[in-house]
Amino acid sequence: MKALRFYAPEDVRLEDVPEPGCAPDEVKIKVRNCSTCGTDVKIFYNGHQNLTPPRITGHEVAGEIVEVGADVNATYRSNWQVGDRVQVIAAVPCGDCHECRKGWMAVCQNQTSVGYQYDGGFAEYMIVPRQVLKVDGLNRIPDNVGFDEASAAEPFACAINAQELLGIEEGDTVVVFGAGPIGCMHIRIARGVHKAGPVYLVDVNAERLQMSADAVQPDEIINGAEVDVIERVMELTGGRGADVVITATAANVAQEQAISMAARNGRISFFGGLPKTDPTITCDSNLVHYRQLHIHGANGSAPEHNKRALEYISTGQVPVKDLITRHIPLEDVLDAFQIVKKGEAIKVTVEPSHAS
Repeated sequence: MKALRFYAPEDVRLEDVPEPGCAPDEVKIKVRNCSTCGTDVKIFYNGHQNLTPPRITGHEVAGEIVEVGADVNATYRSNWQVGDRVQVIAAVPCGDCHECRKGWMAVCQNQTSVGYQYDGGFAEYMIVPRQVLKVDGLNRIPDNVGFDEASAAEPFACAINAQELLGIEEGDTVVVFGAGPIGCMHIRIARGVHKAGPVYLVDVNAERLQMSADAVQPDEIINGAEVDVIERVMELTGGRGADVVITATAANVAQEQAISMAARNGRISFFGGLPKTDPTITCDSNLVHYRQLHIHGANGSAPEHNKRALEYISTGQVPVKDLITRHIPLEDVLDAFQIVKKGEAIKVTVEPSHAS
């Protein structure tokens, strides 16, 4: 089969590899969609400490079951059958550690990941490992949800996890930094699920800002390259600041600005991680103290968040179809990284050829 394998930074090859065999405690799927994100681009250029080459990458996966291991349904009390349409979690909790037992599966200390420790979805076929099945991480795709939409459930799940921690209330003013696909999803979840009030979208790339604004219709867009973002948010909120600020971008300045623009009792999500070479920010601790601010980290998701994402897509509460603006065949997968890097599309999905 054709698969994209990572060997070293910038040495990523689309090549013919043997089709994987399915062990008794595994499920084999034909990959129908594997969507891309900024992390894939980071891996392409820098690799990742949890990724042992050669490795098939890709972690936003939806497909169709072609084989169910002999022990699977008895072991995991499931009822998987050939032909079932499924979505696969990316972050795989162990299910046994202190955090998992507390129900904090998004921060499992032994977490492994599809496309890192296990071969991922930029391939015609993929094995769903037993670790995924053990934590109920293989999800049935609702009938009215396409494979492309289902592959977007994984990043969507990460956004659900972040917003759960923020306690967004009806009518809250929300600022989202980062006009990428995840920023768009944050806007839709804040409105569709939490009934937020005005939502403002901030970015420094004018074209990307406009492309995303056309899709998700924020109440206003703020180009950080042209205006003072803090000043503008203060103007828009009558000097009060934003109730909720989500930084869905890997920018130190965005996190600093988030603290400065938060209203009293404001909630801030540091959603995007910063570069390892420059991970610190200047935090005005008195703002946090006197305004009683709440700063949350958010990283990844738990299996249940993936299920909820599929449900929100299915009910139409949070549409994602229109955010997937490029469909690329597996043969052209390397182009997808450039499109994502340059921000030329909102969400890019890769569709392996479906040769039987």
